[in-house]
Amino acid sequence: MNKKVMAIAVAGLFAAPAVALAQKSTVEIYGRAVLGFDNYQAKSAATAANDRDGRFRVFDNSSRVGFRGTEDLGNGLRAIFQIESGVNIDSSSNTGQAGTVNASSGFWAGRDSFVGIDSNFGRLTFGRQSIYWANGVNAQFAANYINTEIPWTNGTQLGRISTNAVARISNTVQYTTPTFGGVNVTASYSPNAQEAVQSVGAGIEPDGTIIGLTARGSWGPFYVQGDYAENTSNSLIAGGAETKLKFYKLGGSWGYMPGARVGLIWVRTDHNNIVGGGFPAPGGAVPGVTAGDDVDQDGFTINWEHTFGNFQVMAQYGWTGDMKGCNAAAECANTKSTGVMVGGRYFLSKRTWLYASYNQVSNKVNQFADYTGGNITSTTGAPTPLGADPRIWGVGIWHGF
Repeated sequence: MNKKVMAIAVAGLFAAPAVALAQKSTVEIYGRAVLGFDNYQAKSAATAANDRDGRFRVFDNSSRVGFRGTEDLGNGLRAIFQIESGVNIDSSSNTGQAGTVNASSGFWAGRDSFVGIDSNFGRLTFGRQSIYWANGVNAQFAANYINTEIPWTNGTQLGRISTNAVARISNTVQYTTPTFGGVNVTASYSPNAQEAVQSVGAGIEPDGTIIGLTARGSWGPFYVQGDYAENTSNSLIAGGAETKLKFYKLGGSWGYMPGARVGLIWVRTDHNNIVGGGFPAPGGAVPGVTAGDDVDQDGFTINWEHTFGNFQVMAQYGWTGDMKGCNAAAECANTKSTGVMVGGRYFLSKRTWLYASYNQVSNKVNQFADYTGGNITSTTGAPTPLGADPRIWGVGIWHGF
């Protein structure tokens, strides 16, 4: 009898800390529903037959449901997790307005999802996570405020040089340092193509990695963020040629009063297109960049937002330079773009607002910068409407929970 009592007492002794820690854990259900009515068109293409006529649409812009939580492990350690899934409330599908698959919607844990450890020494997480493209408070117009923004604001869409962009990446490990003097840094790594199946007999040896580095600084009303990412891959044939994309971004902004901010973001994409192809040529007929070309392009966006009571106005103006580095000058000529966005939102509460916006991009004859974030474009397939000027106006409602 005494042995049984002792066994129960010992079991209770070991169970007690686990119960105590479990009581310090928290789990939160959160999300947002963002839907609206808009009109998309892309006219004035270099070849008139390639114009995209205006289309009315009911759209979903990055609606989501998520679970996140923490558990206090003691000694300054915390277990953290997040499982976030995109949901298309307008269609109950996993496609965007172009009818193409949006990898961040319609799948369990399709958006940023991870598990890790947080401590006074930093935060380490593993999962599907964002690299490079977010701008912090420098620009939050797209899914955080309204429906969309100038395409190159986040650095992943500069038209003909936008392939294989780095954004939300599966199988990623991230480490974020503690904040010292208002500054912290996030380092990211993903094996990317190395996760693919190998076939030794067929000589298929997919390879590649993605790395990223983001530094953020906040000093009172001033915020600065710099990002670098690199996407390296080779052909599926063992020993094949390597393709490397490098992404650069630097932005800064000044919050001159609550709900008001002005800033500038610079982006550059550099594509070592060693295997050739990858970009539509002038006219859209054949690949337009020669094998071995190392091309790059710069983009700039000026962001502004200002709040008057329950109403906030916002605007952007941006431009890109011509592509550079083509062996044949004609391949990079007339590849500039300019863009403008004007919009506003009216706060019904802290979690609900109505919004309206107008976006327009003007492309030179050999360029097509388009609204691709969240697959919000209606343009897909060939031929690419080079020279066309995509435009979106829309109204919608944003509700967070």
